[in-house]
Amino acid sequence: MPKATVYNLAGEPVGEMELKEEVFGIEPNPYVVHEVVVMHLANRRRGTHSTKTRGEVRGGGRKPWRQKGTGRARHGSIRSPIWRKGGIVFGPKPRDYDYTVPKKVRRLALKSVLSDKLRAGNLVVLDELRLEAPKTKLAKELLSRFGVETGALLVGAEPDPVVKLATANLEGVKFLPVNNLNVYDLLRYPKVFITREALARVEEVLG
Repeated sequence: MPKATVYNLAGEPVGEMELKEEVFGIEPNPYVVHEVVVMHLANRRRGTHSTKTRGEVRGGGRKPWRQKGTGRARHGSIRSPIWRKGGIVFGPKPRDYDYTVPKKVRRLALKSVLSDKLRAGNLVVLDELRLEAPKTKLAKELLSRFGVETGALLVGAEPDPVVKLATANLEGVKFLPVNNLNVYDLLRYPKVFITREALARVEEVLG
C-alpha cells in the first residue's frame, strides 16, 4: 500500500498517511492522460476566429465590366476570392470546440498522474494549508521551507481567498480547491502540495 509523509507548514514531518492502492499505486496510462489534456486544451479555445466570404465583404455588388467584348477575362464581382481584397474560400468560422471524454477515462487519467507524482516524490502532503495574511512573501516563505521557488500547485480542501491572493503574484505557482483539480494543472506544475483533507476527498471520489 502506498504511503505518504505528512508535513506541517514548517516543513517538518509530523506523521504518515496510507493511501489507496487503486488511486495512488496504479501503472500510469500515458494514452489516457494525453486524451484528457487534449480535451482540456480544446475546451479552453474561444472559437471566435472568423473570415468573410465573398458575400460578406463590403462592395462588389456590381459586375466590374461587361461579359463580352472587352478582351478581358470575365468577372462578376471584385470581391471574388481570386481578386485582391476579395472574400475567403473555406476560411475559419466561429465554432465550439468543446467536447468531453467519458468520466471513467477522466478519472483514470487523474489516478495515472497522481500515482506518477507520488512515485517520483513530487506529491507533498500537508496537515493544513493556511496563511495569516494574503501576502506574497508568506507564500514564498512557505514554499522555500520545502526547497521550492517555482513550479508548485497548492491544493486545498476548500476555496481559500487568502492563499489564492498570496500566490497570485508568484510566477509558476497556483492554488486550486480540490474540486477543481485537473490533469492539465497536475502536469503543468512539477511539485504538488495537497492537504490531508483534500487528499481524503480525492480518494473518496476516485477510489
